[in-house]
Amino acid sequence: MVPEEAKVLSFHSISNNKESVFEIKKLILTEFYNYFKSMSFSSDANKIFDQVVADYHKSDDVNAQMKNPYQAGTIESVLYLKNWIDSVQWHLEDIIRDPQIDPVEALKIKRRIDKSNQDRTDLVERIDSYFLEKYSSVKVKPTAVINTESPAWAIDRLSILALKIYHMQVEVDRKDVDASHIDACQKKLDVLLEQRVDLSSAIDQLISDIENGDRYMKVYKQMKMYNDPNLNPVLYASGK
Repeated sequence: MVPEEAKVLSFHSISNNKESVFEIKKLILTEFYNYFKSMSFSSDANKIFDQVVADYHKSDDVNAQMKNPYQAGTIESVLYLKNWIDSVQWHLEDIIRDPQIDPVEALKIKRRIDKSNQDRTDLVERIDSYFLEKYSSVKVKPTAVINTESPAWAIDRLSILALKIYHMQVEVDRKDVDASHIDACQKKLDVLLEQRVDLSSAIDQLISDIENGDRYMKVYKQMKMYNDPNLNPVLYASGK
């Protein structure tokens, strides 16, 4: 259902012909986002992710110390940590792509990214464990079906979206580029904002279906092999 506020604002803008098509679309998406912000798990997650991205960019330093404002052990604390790891890794990925980077330093960063990927995976599994425990007493209906992904992996994509939106907005706001760059980035930003609304809605619907017994979840532990000395052929061959 479209929030009434979004209908009124969008139709008012169109009727007065004062807004561009992109501005109208962004206005509607913003109203959708604000609507979801007030009522769901995804809204809380989005709020925390946006908070982390803002906190990280106060220093914009991959070595900055995280200051998690949420109580340890809570889902809010886990979500904050999740996006902090994502934010640091986002910028490590930028740094390692510098064509002038020292090869030795690049290798160090690659090792750090490998560890970060493992940490991210571990946190996704912690988030799924939260949902498994929360809905462990739900009676699953005989007609229930399984989803293609667990709630936490969808939330993982929501975390990355917060970073994409922030950095695309930076590109839109740049003063050292021409209008074509800004226009292209604005179109991409509009898509990202729409994607966040859609993904947030899908996550909340999935959680609701699990809560009502219409869907059930399974968690398959990630079988990552490249960090395991017993499974990576290069690592176990070097140990012989």
